[in-house]
Amino acid sequence: MATERISLRRLSLLTIFVLVLGLVCASHGMAAEQAVASSAASFPDLYEASIAELQEGLEKGHFTSVDLVKAYFARIEEVNLQGPTLRAVLETNPSALKQAAELDLERRLIGPRGPLHGIPILLKDNIATLHSEGMNTTAGSFALLGSVVPRDAHVAAKLRAAGAILLGKANLSEWAHFRGNVPSGFSGRGGQATSAYVPLGDPSGSSSGSGIGTSIGLTAAALGTETDGSIISPSNMNNLVGIKPTVGLTSRAGVIPISAHQDTVGPMARSVADAAVVLSIIAGRDPRDNFTLAQPPIVPDYTKALKADGLKGVRLGVPRKFFTRTNANIVAAFNASLDTIRNLGATIVDPADFPDFAELEASRNETIVTQTDFKVGINQYIAELLSVPTGVKTLADLIAFNTAHADEELVQPFWTDQSEFISSENTSVNQAFFDAVAADKDLGATRGIDGTLKAFKLDALLLPSAVAPGPAAIAGYPIITVPLGFLPPNTTLAPAQPTRSSGPNQPFGLAFMGTAFSEFDLISFAFAYEQATHTRLKQLAFSEAIPKTQLADVAGK
Repeated sequence: MATERISLRRLSLLTIFVLVLGLVCASHGMAAEQAVASSAASFPDLYEASIAELQEGLEKGHFTSVDLVKAYFARIEEVNLQGPTLRAVLETNPSALKQAAELDLERRLIGPRGPLHGIPILLKDNIATLHSEGMNTTAGSFALLGSVVPRDAHVAAKLRAAGAILLGKANLSEWAHFRGNVPSGFSGRGGQATSAYVPLGDPSGSSSGSGIGTSIGLTAAALGTETDGSIISPSNMNNLVGIKPTVGLTSRAGVIPISAHQDTVGPMARSVADAAVVLSIIAGRDPRDNFTLAQPPIVPDYTKALKADGLKGVRLGVPRKFFTRTNANIVAAFNASLDTIRNLGATIVDPADFPDFAELEASRNETIVTQTDFKVGINQYIAELLSVPTGVKTLADLIAFNTAHADEELVQPFWTDQSEFISSENTSVNQAFFDAVAADKDLGATRGIDGTLKAFKLDALLLPSAVAPGPAAIAGYPIITVPLGFLPPNTTLAPAQPTRSSGPNQPFGLAFMGTAFSEFDLISFAFAYEQATHTRLKQLAFSEAIPKTQLADVAGK
């Protein structure tokens, strides 16, 4: 056995030596070839570049992943804390360029691992990444600055294994908008994020930075999280495709929690195809999140759902009673979209209202569930950290920390509230909590989404994205949103308090909602609509918010 170990050790050393020699030679050859390829290449515009386009350029040697990271870093630098100061990104990954170089060499020697090989992805700052890599995981709060996580979040690990580059951490509504009544997009660490479509506009949240950053090409795509609206709403307001997966399709392990019953992680992207690629990578079972054990045993390849005829023969229902508080321009655009969808072969049942709509609207069970879940979940998350320099250990400590550091966290005049924290601290896991969990499932799923689908023999529900999140949140069911339109250019610019609630050219989306684990079908429906309309580029961000740096500025240099 000892002789075998010595032989294996020698073989390993020899293998490493040959590999290192190969890498050195390959890197010289690749640099020369890339310089030639770059000089003759036409580069995709990073404002809109798809993952497939980026992958094609990488494969052809027109540019490298190092070039991509440099270009995205430069674009972030232009608009994040300078110019329009969008405050979309909390921090960039100091290891990203090193990782990109390693992935470039791996591509050269072995080939790509898959569609995300060498592709930079931005992560919301409640998704843990290895502390040794150089990034924090804080939910935007100074209370967790410098804390050491035990490992990557499961979704981050899956991205990393697929060859993605973790580009940085996106700003967010602090604590995923669960601290209190605070404007969307504000965090103590990141300040107030704003839209790239309306100057000082509300970016929505809580995945605000993921939405802003993806909307103007500061990243190829991003991950967000949703408890109730936090992927769908910022995707809606930032002209993006967003997928809020079924609770249990993507692991929440290593994600700073709000509610075990409602939290989910999903992609935010500029196209349905890109969102499908990312979801295919991050979905799957994880022993650290028992909700994932309820999903089907095989994760679909969601890119196979990308069918231009995906709406042919489909029955979609319109739950009109949810529209009562919706902007008239949005309702008009939604109504016009129904003709497009019919022309693509779908049958529209309108109205197809929830049988339990009145009960659903009156219910306050979600508040009981999320506030109780948060106290349990956040205390557990902090307890599993390897180090917390601020010394906080519990939700009560977080409340005290904010009070003691009010100049950083409870900032006058708009960001002073932590009432959600205080209400959550006053909860306990009791019979009222268990009753609320059961009631939510009954109202949202059994008699809500599933009841409506069954009553009208529907494949999915169709509604403006602005009103879509609620029932799916308490049911734990999936939604996909795609760009639908923009408020008219003559829309009154709302006052900045501190952000503007609306303004000219503000985007809005169209949502497809379904039963548990119906993502494949929803992606198919959304893709067919997207390909027939191509709405996203009908309105660009305001000019100052569009970064100028392109791949041509960095490739081969």
